[in-house]
Amino acid sequence: MQIRPRKLILSIAAALACASFAQAEGLRLTSNVLWSLPDPWFGGFSGMEIGADGNTAYLVTDRSSLVRVRLIRRAGQITAIQTLSRKPLAYLSGKPLRNNAADSEGLAISADGAAYVSFEHDHRVGRVNLQTGAAGRLPDHPDFAGFPRNNGLEALAVHPDGSLVAIPENSGPEHEGFPIYRFDGKRWRVTGHIPRRGPFLPVGADFDADGLLYLAERTVTPLGFRTRIRRFNLAAPGLGETTLLTTLPGRFDNLESLSLWRDPAGNTRITMISDDNFLRIQRTQIVEFVLTK
Repeated sequence: MQIRPRKLILSIAAALACASFAQAEGLRLTSNVLWSLPDPWFGGFSGMEIGADGNTAYLVTDRSSLVRVRLIRRAGQITAIQTLSRKPLAYLSGKPLRNNAADSEGLAISADGAAYVSFEHDHRVGRVNLQTGAAGRLPDHPDFAGFPRNNGLEALAVHPDGSLVAIPENSGPEHEGFPIYRFDGKRWRVTGHIPRRGPFLPVGADFDADGLLYLAERTVTPLGFRTRIRRFNLAAPGLGETTLLTTLPGRFDNLESLSLWRDPAGNTRITMISDDNFLRIQRTQIVEFVLTK
């Protein structure tokens, strides 16, 4: 979801200057780097997928740019970002996406290289060719048409079994939580619900090799953005819910995606990027954590 300027109750610039901390219950922060470019397409990063080596990544912006980057590291820590390519997402005909069709949000890439992007406003999921940016539309679930315009399928991930999972930013009745839509290659089915805890809303997701779901959530406060990461076992009773991170306002910018990978030492790392909403008072920030439990 793109945060509109009028929804930022106080200046985020002031909020980011305040001293605030994160309650990390299972993560250790290892990288925190700012990235900026003068190009007009730059900004609004809402989806990220890290390569298995941890050094390359694909990104999507909420204005339908598909970007490939190299994460430059020193002793495992991200120090800079190099842009390798950028292309607009397009219809299969090659015509670029425009207006309500162009609000790309989530990105997921399977182990065999199949790539998917979720979209808001015209709520849908498309399979995208990473070489050309052309995206074909998957079948819709009937619920998609009823989502609010700016509150759709933000969190997108591929399960190790190859099925695609999407979680919307809006929930049903509070006792139900956020529906989990699973695509089996032919149709979407609701296979469960993520419990809603407080004001946080889903904005990114990924699975680890064991099929555990990691969910990035975000909320906006008068003092800045807050981030939470929860982990779930979708096959367990009660989903085996664990909270790994909860930040106070202003600790990070608008972190809106999450991608997992395993480093050479065998540690699970979680990499995130912020959506600056194309506003000068916000920043594009990449942070990375090591899983400690």
